[in-house]
Amino acid sequence: MMPTQSSIPGVDALWPLCLDIVAQRRARAAPQQWDAGSPLAWDASQGFALRGVWDADAVELFDLLKPLLDRPREGRPWLIGQLGQSLDGCVATHGGDSNYVNGREVLVHLHRLRALSDAVIVGAGTAAIDNPQLTTRHVAGAHPVRVLLDPELSLSPTLRAFSDSEAATLLVCDAARAVEAAERVGAHQVLGVRGLTGADGSLNLHALTAALEARGLRVLFVEGGGVTVSRFIAQGCLDRLHLSIAPVIIGAGRPGLQLPRSAAMRDCMRPSGRIFHMGADVLWDLDLRAAQPAAPRS
Repeated sequence: MMPTQSSIPGVDALWPLCLDIVAQRRARAAPQQWDAGSPLAWDASQGFALRGVWDADAVELFDLLKPLLDRPREGRPWLIGQLGQSLDGCVATHGGDSNYVNGREVLVHLHRLRALSDAVIVGAGTAAIDNPQLTTRHVAGAHPVRVLLDPELSLSPTLRAFSDSEAATLLVCDAARAVEAAERVGAHQVLGVRGLTGADGSLNLHALTAALEARGLRVLFVEGGGVTVSRFIAQGCLDRLHLSIAPVIIGAGRPGLQLPRSAAMRDCMRPSGRIFHMGADVLWDLDLRAAQPAAPRS
């Protein structure tokens, strides 16, 4: 007998399975061996797969999240970034207003990425303007560790991330300023990274990811803003980018990606990408590890 539409499992049934996968990963446990009647299958070469009949929304969501769910329990950290922007490539107005570039569907997706990650990273500019909670309040799932990248120690200790006790928070600065940072927000909320800041003020984001890995934080979600995500891409740290484009034109706003100029089109990054529709917005899932410059023309 064919299943009825009402009996076909959907996103509500899929999401707890995604959280189970993440819980096993965090415990460094071997992937569960599901029997033939279970809704998930695991293969060492192909990763996770759905079994049986699922509705279209669940299949699409699983397809979008699969690269993250398939991350190995060992090896180097794995990073995913996200940006929500307008048709003309802006993440906010000139004055910094970004509420709301994208619609609710993208907001829920952002909270899902938080729940599936060990830590969520934002730059000081985004933290100061948005005063974000960086929690998973719109979906089920544990809050990630909140990582605020603040090498200049410019952030107010009254920000919600430092004061609401909703989730663990780390203010990241160079190790040379860790004592000063501890006086502002408490030593338990400071991660001083040796070699984070260069003499010219540049940031060594590989040093940051290594320091987070040492704390057991291996799947990292770089949530924003545009400057911070761009820095991670420029240093080759991001594995994947979710770029959500809203049908709005801001005009002379704050740009999203800001990367070094390419001399010619053949030198430009060309990541493989997939398109997912989220309400009125379009999400590009970009595989940055597969990005290659365009082949030269003969």
